[in-house]
Amino acid sequence: MNEKERIMQLRQELHEHNYRYYVENAPVISDQDFDMMMRELQELEARHPEMHDDNSPSQRVGSDISSEFKQVAHRYPMLSLSNTYNRQEVAEWYESVRKGLHGADFEVCCEMKYDGLSISLTYENGRLVRGVTRGDGVQGDDVTANVRTIRCIPLVLTGEGYPEDFEIRGEILMPWSVFENLNAEREKAEETLFANPRNAASGTLKSQSSALVASRRLDAYLYYILGAELPSDSHYDNLETARQWGFKISEGMLKAKTLDEIYAFIDKWDTERKNLPVATDGIVLKVNSLAQQRQLGYTAKSPRWAIAYKFKAERERTRLVDVTFQVGRTGAVTPVANMEPVQLAGTVVRRATLNNEDFIRSFDLHIGDYVYVEKGGEIIPKIVGVDVESRDKDAKPVTFAAVCPECGTPLVRYEGEAAHYCPNDASCPPQIKGRIEHFISRKAMNIDSLGPETVDEYYRRRLIRNVADLYDISVQDINGDGSRERSARKIVDGIQASLSVPFERVVFALGIRLVGETSAKILARHFKNIDALMTATLDQLTQIDGIGEVMAKSVISYFHTPENVEIVERLRAYGLQMSLSEEQMSSATNILAGKSIVISGVFQKHSRDEYKAMIEQNGGKNTGSISAKTSLVLAGENMGPAKLQKAEKLGVKIINEDEFLEIIAQK
Repeated sequence: MNEKERIMQLRQELHEHNYRYYVENAPVISDQDFDMMMRELQELEARHPEMHDDNSPSQRVGSDISSEFKQVAHRYPMLSLSNTYNRQEVAEWYESVRKGLHGADFEVCCEMKYDGLSISLTYENGRLVRGVTRGDGVQGDDVTANVRTIRCIPLVLTGEGYPEDFEIRGEILMPWSVFENLNAEREKAEETLFANPRNAASGTLKSQSSALVASRRLDAYLYYILGAELPSDSHYDNLETARQWGFKISEGMLKAKTLDEIYAFIDKWDTERKNLPVATDGIVLKVNSLAQQRQLGYTAKSPRWAIAYKFKAERERTRLVDVTFQVGRTGAVTPVANMEPVQLAGTVVRRATLNNEDFIRSFDLHIGDYVYVEKGGEIIPKIVGVDVESRDKDAKPVTFAAVCPECGTPLVRYEGEAAHYCPNDASCPPQIKGRIEHFISRKAMNIDSLGPETVDEYYRRRLIRNVADLYDISVQDINGDGSRERSARKIVDGIQASLSVPFERVVFALGIRLVGETSAKILARHFKNIDALMTATLDQLTQIDGIGEVMAKSVISYFHTPENVEIVERLRAYGLQMSLSEEQMSSATNILAGKSIVISGVFQKHSRDEYKAMIEQNGGKNTGSISAKTSLVLAGENMGPAKLQKAEKLGVKIINEDEFLEIIAQK
């Protein structure tokens, strides 16, 4: 695989991991592995500027916004922190701060980095008025009702001296003990287990039932105060004062004046954190003076005055009992190590991913081996080594499955790919259910009245065997004994409402291998209807900017499979949108052709997604960050200060909503 092919592979994988982490709350890799992949992508893109893509994962920040909550703009953007993993990188940051302050003395506030869901709390006259998640950093979900159920968050402040209006930020957490009990209950009920306390806390806080949130006994630590009139210029002193107002502030804080003091703090908590009741994954270092923070400023994505140091993953030794194989939505077969239970990073670990056959061979794994297991970033267990000297002489090597464990079909391995696949996508149960779950997802057909559990139930009841069967389901089919008529009606209505979903999302919903959300838009807008797409040749597909040969072959293969064609024809007959709407066709212009446009801020007349669609319909390109190649910035209220500063520095034109709408009205 050459470097350009690796860039495309990394982009696809990082897009998927972003979605799993920020939207589904179900990550499959650690933070460290994600950061390493991102760094590799950034390095490769720097070496190949001709491969620049404004939709690359390196150009954007993920979002945890849920459509189920009201969106609220942040008064101050909630930016993420840059990560470091060793002392040299800490020293480099420390030196960059010194240079940024022109050699002036400074202190660093060392704090624990809690692994939870970021929250912003607003207080007015000593009373909690709003709780908002980080979202995309510009706006987030209003979860005030749920936040009020968290007992450690004060509803009314105590003490005195607090500002009339201020914001305090922190992490919502689920303690280890609560997490273990919750997963034990879910396992008993045969429900999907939470991967880690962070995802459990996130899923809980975004529940529509505040009673459920209250029952989960969430915790919270606060770590940063913002406002016009704060008690002190010292970040450390402000937190200590906030403690007196009733906020839960970490005891693990230190004002450091030297690198050695920072290193000592890191060493102490690398061990002591194992005794904490909640999950941590590192240390946060912040310049203590607020005036110096303002002087240092921000990059496009993170403050220059703060950085996160990530702990190395814990490692334990245990025995490999056997290896089983799981089949995913795309047919990819993943080997899973089943091990003797071992305590690791606060939880009991019994299983670990083995990735693929090459991974197994690289360790020369044998059944019965004693293996070393880590939880990278405190999330996903993985095998990182083998104690070969302890291997039994009669141990048998692990061999990769030759046939699908679900349907018995011989597995295949496509050229240039590491994974094995089950090619029986027409009748392999996990693939069928996975494709249906993809089809109903928010970014596809958005049938939010259905979920994975419902799909599994309907499959077992033989109500559905493919996505087209959804449109045959009646209230009577679901209702059964008559006890679920209301929910059954909601489901049927949700399915019928999906008939209005636009063509480009229908293409994405079909689940064509390698065709993601962006690729589906490109294909839909190029071919304009399903018939043209179904009959497209390899040459026609590969001439489209953004569609490579591998993806093109996948599209052709999909539409040359009789079962898939039958499903498409059934969906057409049920009334799904199989072409661009007349409005899309008539509204399409080239007014913005050749222009790269960045959207920033909160808008009144249309949503950000609607503006993105307008830009694409008029020939423009949406980009996530400002550069010398940016043509325009469409700015709403609360535009990010870093983007504003960069746009002004580069001389990029900034326009508001009215000016933008006036431009595209000139047809």
